[in-house]
Amino acid sequence: MVKKIIALVPMKNHSERVAKKNIRIFNGKPLYHQILNSLLSCSFIESIIIDTDSDDMIKDVNKNFENIGIIERSPELQGDFIEMNSIINHDINQTNGEYFLQTHSTNPLLNSNTIDKAINIFFNKIDKYDSLFTVTKIQSRFYNTIGSPINHDPKELLRTQDLPPIFEENSNLYIFSKTSFRKAGNKRIGVKPYMYEMDKLEATDIDDMDDFILAETLMKIRNKKNEIKAKS
Repeated sequence: MVKKIIALVPMKNHSERVAKKNIRIFNGKPLYHQILNSLLSCSFIESIIIDTDSDDMIKDVNKNFENIGIIERSPELQGDFIEMNSIINHDINQTNGEYFLQTHSTNPLLNSNTIDKAINIFFNKIDKYDSLFTVTKIQSRFYNTIGSPINHDPKELLRTQDLPPIFEENSNLYIFSKTSFRKAGNKRIGVKPYMYEMDKLEATDIDDMDDFILAETLMKIRNKKNEIKAKS
């Protein structure tokens, strides 16, 4: 049985590689609007909580959205080197909820259908797995820093599609319970996590300006395709 879940969206004020990244204009609106609108369109999300140290963010949220919870980040949790699990630990202690989903504003292509499917899978498999995180499957030839092969034999050039896949944690979605978080030592990925594979384009994560430009371009292409589909 699928239960209601609380969505956590942490967004700090400072960004090293893209200035004011979370509120930078993306496809006509502040970047974080994309993920909030996707979350608001989900069937299984009970409430959304933003954790931030940005006054500009708080003002923009209050201006453009209703019923979004805000946790003002305390000074001891501010900075570029604070572990995300520490912020989550603080946030879930501020709620009476048991089930949580954590995502980022830097995943603007993540859509509500994918989120709902992931939540549904989490609850359907909760007897076997205690948490869920999204991954991207990669089948390429990898080498370590000294040039030694990691996942293939250079003497046997298999087609890349025949190589054993490697799964990249893509930082789009983490679903867990307060109980699993505690049992894992205050970590969003539990002791028995389920890896949920996502489309690599939808999983695009913004770290730098190249990523920002790529994600915005992909968003415009998606919107154009949706317009054409709606007219046909």
